[in-house]
Amino acid sequence: MSRSAWIRFVLVLGLLAGCAALAITKKPTLGLDLRGGMSITLQAKDADGVEANAENTDRAKDVIEKRVNGLGLSEPNIYRSGSDKIVVELPDVKDPEAAKEQVGKQAQLSIHGTIANGLAEGAEPSAEGNQVLPDAGAGAWVEVGPAQLGGSDVTSAQSRSNASQGGGFVVDVEFSDDGAKKFKTLTADAACDTGLAPSGNIAVVLDGEVLTDAHVQGNCGSSMSSSTQISGNYTAESAGELAALIEGGSLPLPLETINVREIGPSLGEDAIQASILAGVVGIALTGVFIVAVYRFVGLMATIALASYALLSYAMLIALGSTLTLPGLAGFVLAIGMAIDANVLVFERAREEYAANPKAGLRRALVVGFDKAWTAIIDSQVTTLLAAGLLFFLGSGPIKGFGVTLSIGVIASMISALIIARVLTEIGVSTKFLAKRPNVTGIGDIGRVRTWLDRKNPDILGKSKLFLGISVVVTLVAILGMFVRPLNLGIEFSGGHQLEYSTTQKVSADEVRDALAKEGQTDISVQETDKDKILIRTSELSTEEKATIENVMEEIGQGATQVLDEEVSASFGKTLRDKAIIAFMVAFLAQLAYLAFRFKWTFGVAAITAMVHDVVIVVGLFAWLQKPIDGIFLAAAMTIIGLSVNDTVVVFDRIRERWRNSGDDADFTAEANRAAVETLPRTVNTGLGTMFILAALAIIGGDSLQDFAIALLVGLIVGTYSSVFTATPLVAMFQKKSPLSKTLEIDEIAIQRDESGAVV
Repeated sequence: MSRSAWIRFVLVLGLLAGCAALAITKKPTLGLDLRGGMSITLQAKDADGVEANAENTDRAKDVIEKRVNGLGLSEPNIYRSGSDKIVVELPDVKDPEAAKEQVGKQAQLSIHGTIANGLAEGAEPSAEGNQVLPDAGAGAWVEVGPAQLGGSDVTSAQSRSNASQGGGFVVDVEFSDDGAKKFKTLTADAACDTGLAPSGNIAVVLDGEVLTDAHVQGNCGSSMSSSTQISGNYTAESAGELAALIEGGSLPLPLETINVREIGPSLGEDAIQASILAGVVGIALTGVFIVAVYRFVGLMATIALASYALLSYAMLIALGSTLTLPGLAGFVLAIGMAIDANVLVFERAREEYAANPKAGLRRALVVGFDKAWTAIIDSQVTTLLAAGLLFFLGSGPIKGFGVTLSIGVIASMISALIIARVLTEIGVSTKFLAKRPNVTGIGDIGRVRTWLDRKNPDILGKSKLFLGISVVVTLVAILGMFVRPLNLGIEFSGGHQLEYSTTQKVSADEVRDALAKEGQTDISVQETDKDKILIRTSELSTEEKATIENVMEEIGQGATQVLDEEVSASFGKTLRDKAIIAFMVAFLAQLAYLAFRFKWTFGVAAITAMVHDVVIVVGLFAWLQKPIDGIFLAAAMTIIGLSVNDTVVVFDRIRERWRNSGDDADFTAEANRAAVETLPRTVNTGLGTMFILAALAIIGGDSLQDFAIALLVGLIVGTYSSVFTATPLVAMFQKKSPLSKTLEIDEIAIQRDESGAVV
């Protein structure tokens, strides 16, 4: 074996050792859907001439951040989403209702001079610009003048024990330089019972309610204080919360709570265990299949595949990315992509060895890697495009899926093109295997390929039949969307969703009947896995939620809430619009890339097949009334990548055959031959990925089942469409706009020495 191969082997060992060290020493950041906690999405609104743009939303985010930090919650994550939304993630929150109330509180702090106090409810202000506000502590109403200080004038607010008041708690408030000047002026007027505070009192107002209406102590004309103290019947907890609200200051614009999601930790634990088991089973089944088909090189690819998990996990930790439930599915899914690259290489190597067995196994393998390179890159780039769009256009767990799918694709490339290459080259270079080519798995082209070469089926000769089948199935899918309207999840439609785990298994009918007796009829009830009940409704008051909890507790002989999600209708519409935009951008991005790498006719054919695949999956979900939600969006975007992935492999072979053919060659015949030659790869890759998805669908739990089903159907349809839809379309378009035989600039001929190594 060459020195360069040994160097690559040592580098691979170093890479894996570094990844192992990183995996051992650092832990990943788990998303709320795996760790448990609460996520609150707030939307900024225009008000009083203040625009809800990115700059002002960031100011509001800073206020929320101070407020949340003051509540003492562990590891909160607060970030702006888009230009007008703030997402607050609170892991391990103990009191979700209190946290929701505090985060959503507007906290409009202001300080006024008191005009009159002790007023009755309904009293009219004595002058324009004054307000009559409730004083909860005194049980009366207070007339205050225009605000003299606002929340932005406050620099700090600290709670502390006050021994002079018998161990009670007070809040000390400090002001900025400008705020201190305003406060001195206000307190001076109060001391003299004139001007801004004729009653001698100053009122601190929070959200339209008087917190304190205190009389200013001091002689008229004397130097007044630049700070103040709020006292009352405060406990340590209530004083701390008040200090946090005041120090947060006034929000620059009002915020509306549009999405609240509460997840129990048990849901995440079940999902992690199910996903890990699905991954292990999927890798094992795929490994057995690949070894059975490709023997020794298949075994080396399986060993490299096992390193994929270590690589992707280490990359996730190194980037500081958050691991979410869809992200786990993304990692498992990328296993199939790693297999795809190896299958492409091995099929190419088989062809090279069959054409020139005297050159040896190693040369065949090297040439196989070199010739498969362009197809692998093109197919993986299309998947990365879909993953990138999920990251930039998605939100929450879907954005996380885009990140982990991208990491998975990159890790799978390293696994297939570097680690598997090193292992297989070392193996086939040994004397034992060099004398036994059939044991290696590349010594013959395989029974399927041999049969196909002998039969040479005329696939494109039946183009009208295959295209007709595609049209009929697509129309049936579209019909389903009209006959049975899409079952939009609450992410897209808005509403409230609750999931409970019961001590004793109960059916959806039992829950539905019990709720009907309590007057709750406009509710959807569904059984999920492991004795869980999912309840969906458009609106849900606090009292109605309590009724549902009582019913579940009673009929389930004990119930634990594992999920509580609320989405406003306006936010749902926004997410729907973003989903449509994501699909449109995905189609255009794929079309542009394929037009650049091949020709516009190839791009149109691939996009048509892609739309065909997505529409069929959406139609199936419509007929089955399965939910169309964010997880389905991730599946649909992945189907786009997988569909183009398959099609690109066929197109790459068509282009190669066409440009190597004679002047009198027929494009349709060359395209048909290319489809036949790539069919073993298409079938083997499809089966390998199907093992993964089947494991997810069966073992991955209810939360990933629909995701896996969508991808499984998309993979089957995509495998069909790449050969029987996209390829016939390209042949048809060739007659209108022929593909040139001239090589593009980036297609440089590869020169090799006698051993087959690239020069």
